[in-house]
Formats: sequence, C-alpha cells, structure tokens
Amino acid sequence: MAACEPPATPTSTAAPPNARLTAAATDAPPVFAVATATTPATLAPAPSPTVRLPTPTPTPVPRAQVALGQARSYAPSIVRSQLQAMLDSLGGLSDLVRPGARVGIKVNLTGGTWWDSPDKPPATETFVTHPAVVGALGQLLLDLGARKLYIMDGAADDTCWVKWGYAAMAKPLGADLVNLCQPAPYPGFADFAVGPRAAIYDAFSLNGRVRDVDVFISVAKLKTHSVMGVTLALKNLVGLTPLPGYKLKPADTARSALHGRAAYDKRLPRVIMDLNLARPVHLAVIDGIYTCEGGAGPWDTTLSQVRLGVLVASRDVVAADAVGTALMGFDPAAASQTAPFVHTDNYLALAQSLGLGTHRLEDIGVAGGSLEQLRRAFKPAG
Repeated sequence: MAACEPPATPTSTAAPPNARLTAAATDAPPVFAVATATTPATLAPAPSPTVRLPTPTPTPVPRAQVALGQARSYAPSIVRSQLQAMLDSLGGLSDLVRPGARVGIKVNLTGGTWWDSPDKPPATETFVTHPAVVGALGQLLLDLGARKLYIMDGAADDTCWVKWGYAAMAKPLGADLVNLCQPAPYPGFADFAVGPRAAIYDAFSLNGRVRDVDVFISVAKLKTHSVMGVTLALKNLVGLTPLPGYKLKPADTARSALHGRAAYDKRLPRVIMDLNLARPVHLAVIDGIYTCEGGAGPWDTTLSQVRLGVLVASRDVVAADAVGTALMGFDPAAASQTAPFVHTDNYLALAQSLGLGTHRLEDIGVAGGSLEQLRRAFKPAG
C-alpha cells in the first residue's frame, strides 16, 4: 500500500528515478540487476546534482544500545517523560542536535484518510505514527536548541495532516509539514546517490528537504507487514519516494517500481537498503503504544488493534528494528522465508551485512524494560 497518492491535479512531475529497471510499464514482472563485484553500478544522468550524504558515525560502544519506554496512553506528559528518559539512557542527543540544527522527522502516514471509519480505532492508534509521539520528540529537540523542524512523509493527501492531528501538533512547534510526493518548496526533485553498495537503485529523486537537514530521524509505527514481515524504522524510508515517479504504470496505486511483482520478494528488501544508504538515519524512534497486527493497514482484512504500550529508540536503526521485531514475538535473526520473513529475505540481516547496524539481540543492550516481559506474540500479516 502506497504512502501517497498523486494529487488530482498534479502541480509537478517527478524526475524519473535512476533505477536498474529494464521492464516496461506492463504487467510483466520488472527485471533488475543486483550490483556485484563484476556488475558495477552505473548512474544514469540526472537533471539535478547528485547529493552524497555521509553515513552517521555514532560513538563506538561495545554493544548497540536500544532504549524502551512504557506508556498506556498517548497523554503528552507521559510520552514526553518516557522519551526524555529513553534519550537520556542513550547518552542524550546533544552531540547530534547542535544549537541551530535543522531536523527532519520522517513519520509513517501510510494509506489515506479514506480508510478512516467510525467503527474502527483511529488510524493513529492502529497503523500510522501518532502525532503525540512526534510532538513530544519535537519539544525535546527544540529544548536542545534545534532551529527548525520538518515533519515529512509522502502523504496520501493533504487532508491527513489535519484529520490525523499533525497540523495542530506542528503549530506550537513552528514545524513545517512536508509532503514528499511533491518537490515543494523546490522547483524539482533532487538526486540522492546510493553509493558503491547500491543493489537496485543508483540514486533516488527525492524532495530536497530530505537533504537540507542536519539531523534525520525515522519515527515509525511498530507493526507487521504482508510482504516484508515487519515494518519499522528502516522500511519507513519507502515513504521518502514520490509515488508518481516510482510506479510501473500510471494506474498503479502503489510504488510498483519499488515492490516488483514477484511472490518471493528479493527486490524490496534491497530497495529499502538503497534508501537507507542514500539517506542515513541518525535516530530511530518507534511508536508501539497502540498499534496493529495481522497487517500494515485496514486494506489487510486480518488487521486488528494491539495496545502494546511500548516505545523504542536507538541511534542504531537496525538494532531498533531488531528489538521492535522481538517485541512482536519474532526472531530478528530468523532465516529468510521463515516467520516473520515468510515472503522475503530477512532485510534486518541484510542491513547488518551492509554495516547499517546490528540485528542480533545478543549484540544489543536494552534499557528501560525487559524484552521478555514486554513482548507479545503478534499475529503475522498475510
């Protein structure tokens, strides 16, 4: 399910993504090549300069550090106090968020407001990031001296900013809401190079605001996914891509060029890796207070709400996802094509192999709670 739909009357056209796609926009599965030592990546010419972003280099520690917080509701005071304690246990963010810093906060606003229904729990309490988590984090970032906050996603439609509580949350923060499906406030999309470890895409055409921040934070929802098994902070970056430029056919309602059409998915895990290489995450925060199982959104008919009451944070995005996976009762080091990665490669293991972080629980220190006591057996999706 796409995180955004093109506007009824588009105001801009996405630059063609630089991808190793050889399939035409047809029903046939796309053919792609994976870069190897004998198949070097080649970057197609782009209309805008290539942006090369350095990989964050956190202070070396013996083990990856992940912080847990516990909250039974989204009461702002509770969420803020938990996040403060979590960040403190990670050593704080003063070395990352310097005075005057511009901070990009990538949230998960998947689907669209047309999925809202009075007989179902709110979207923010099931399948999208709750604004209370973003608001509390934003206040802490401003307290550290951040100059400007940009809350961003490839939003399904601009009504979701209001209906899902983001406009009201952002106003006292002075934060800008950025729909990444459009290039605004820039005249066109910028080119983000993946680098020598590229597997599927050499570069992505993205909103320039993703580039023009000093700190980039992924604030995801903790939940299952019918293709990827789990969707957390790493996969949250799929919503960076503007939908119009990442479809195989104009009529597609999802980012079909990213997903491909194969039953067993070796493509999307590597696209997710490419995105995280092109735009490295400095901090991962995962909202698992109220979430869902059996799917990633109401388009999955087996979806049901879970009140897990947990927040996760780490400077190591892979470790954060590994702990989030364990909280859902799954093994983050499970073999590909086994639960929860039944239909895909284990992309957490792939992330570790690329040096993006660690996915093995024995290499992760957890503060703020016990995984054994907080975990729950989630119903898989699909």
